[in-house]
Amino acid sequence: MSDYILEMKNIRKEFLGGKIVANDDITLKVKKGEIHAIVGENGAGKSTLMKILNGLYAPTSGEIFYKGKKTEIISPTMAAKLGIGMVYQHFMLVDTLTVAENMVLGFEPKKGGIFFDLNKAREKVRQVSEKYGLNIDPDAKVSDLSVGIQQRIEILKVLFKGAELLVFDEPSAVLTPQEVKELYEIMKNLVKEGKTIIFISHKLQEVLDLSDNITVIRRGSDVGRLATSEATKEKIANLMVGRVVLFEVKRPEVKLGNVLVKVEHLTVKDKKGGKDGIEKVSDVSFEIREGEVLGIAGVQGNGQTELIEALAGLVKIDDGKYSIGNKSLENQTPKEIKNSGFAHIPEDRHKRAAIDNFTMEENMALGLQDEYSKGFLMNYGEIEAKTKKYIEKYDIRPNNGKIKFGGLSGGNQQKVVVARELERENKFIIAAQPTRGVDIGAIEMIHNTILQEKTKKKAILVVSAELSEIMALSDRIAVMYSGKIVGILNRSEATAEKIGILMAGGKLNDEK
Repeated sequence: MSDYILEMKNIRKEFLGGKIVANDDITLKVKKGEIHAIVGENGAGKSTLMKILNGLYAPTSGEIFYKGKKTEIISPTMAAKLGIGMVYQHFMLVDTLTVAENMVLGFEPKKGGIFFDLNKAREKVRQVSEKYGLNIDPDAKVSDLSVGIQQRIEILKVLFKGAELLVFDEPSAVLTPQEVKELYEIMKNLVKEGKTIIFISHKLQEVLDLSDNITVIRRGSDVGRLATSEATKEKIANLMVGRVVLFEVKRPEVKLGNVLVKVEHLTVKDKKGGKDGIEKVSDVSFEIREGEVLGIAGVQGNGQTELIEALAGLVKIDDGKYSIGNKSLENQTPKEIKNSGFAHIPEDRHKRAAIDNFTMEENMALGLQDEYSKGFLMNYGEIEAKTKKYIEKYDIRPNNGKIKFGGLSGGNQQKVVVARELERENKFIIAAQPTRGVDIGAIEMIHNTILQEKTKKKAILVVSAELSEIMALSDRIAVMYSGKIVGILNRSEATAEKIGILMAGGKLNDEK
C-alpha cells in the first residue's frame, strides 16, 4: 500500500485551446492523516488543481491516484462518493434555509420514501456535530449566523457525505481572529479523527502553525516540497515569488499637511432594529491630514462596515458631519462623493466593487463611465489601453483584459479593484481589507502602493482585521468597539497589546 492517500502526477490543465496554461506538470503527494498546505501567488494554479481533484475540471494530461488506485474523477458527485470533500472560500449555502435543511440538501432523508423527514435531518446534524465538536443548532436559519458558524456548516456538509480527505480553500480569509483560532482547533480535531486535510492559504504563519508538509506552486508549476519543520516564512515566500520578499515595508518620510477629511459626531442607525433603530456607529469623530494614514482596528462587526458605507454614501447618516476639503458630504449620493475626490476599495469586492460577469476591462471602467465617454459612446480603446497598463503594473494574472472578473482568482480580483481605485483621480482613499485573500508578493506591492499615495498629499483610511497590516501602514490607529472609537494611538506608542485591550472593550492603564 502507498503511504499517500492522494497522488496527483504531472497534472497539466490548459484553457482556450492552450493559450492559458493554469497547471504545468504539477505533482502533489499527500500522506494519510496529515495537514498538507498548498501555497503560491494569486493565479499560480492552486484552485485549478483542487477543482481538478474535486471533478469540476478534467486535466488536459496527468494522472490521479487515490488510496493507491488510479482514478478518473469526472464530477463533484464522484469526488464525494470517493470521500473527497471541498470547503470553498465562498460558501455554498442557502440563507433562507435552516442548518439541517442546508446540510442534507441533495441527500434529503425521506419519510415513507416520499416526504422530507426533517426530524431525521436534525438528528443527523446533531450526530455529526457532536462527533466532531462543532456544536451547531440544527434549527438555526443560516442568514442569522456568523461567518464562522456558516463555515462550520460547510464542514459539516462534507463530513455528512463521508469525506475522508477535506480540501479547504483559503479557510481563514473571512474569519475574525477568534473564529480563526476555533477553525484551527476544528482542523486539528478532524485529523485526530483520522481525516486528511489539504488547505490553500496565503498566510505564511498559518501554514507554519498548522501544516505537516508544504507544496509551493509558482506560475503553474510545483517549485518546492518542504517539511514544515524545515520551513521558514522567508524560504516559503522566496519559493512562491521567485525573489526575496521584504516582510517590512519601507515607509516614506512625509510631512503632514492640512486637515483634509473631517468626521464629526457621526451616528448611523440600523432601522431594522425597530422604530428608533440600533446605533451601529455612535458619535464617531476623527480627522485625517494630507499625507496621513489613519488605521481603524477592531474585531469585525463593531461598526467598521457601517462607518465605511456611510462615508461612501451607501447608507444614511443619522447625525453628524462629514467633509472632504471644505465640502460637506453627509448624505450626498455616492456619485457626488466620488466626484469630490473619494476612492473606495470595499471590504466585499463582490457586493460593492465589481460584477463577476463583466470582463476585467469593463470592471476597470465601472463607476468611471463619465471619464471614458465620448458623447454617447464609450472610448473602449482607452479602456483597453489603461487596462493593459494596470495589468502590467499590478501583475494581474492572466494578463488578458477580456477575461471575465469571476474567472480570476480572489487575489487577482482584488488587484483589479485596487488598481481601478488607486489609479483614478482622488484625494481621500478608503482601503477596507485591502489585502484580503492576497498573496505575500501582492501584499508587499499593495502596501507599497498605498504608502506611495501618502507622498501625493492624500488622506487615507485603512480598515483591516489584520493587526500587522494596520500597524505597518498607519500614522495613527483608531480602535472601534461597539460602534464607538474607544481610543486613538500614535504609531510610536501603539503596540499589539494596547490595541488588543481596546479591541476587547478594555481601558489602558494610563487612562483614568
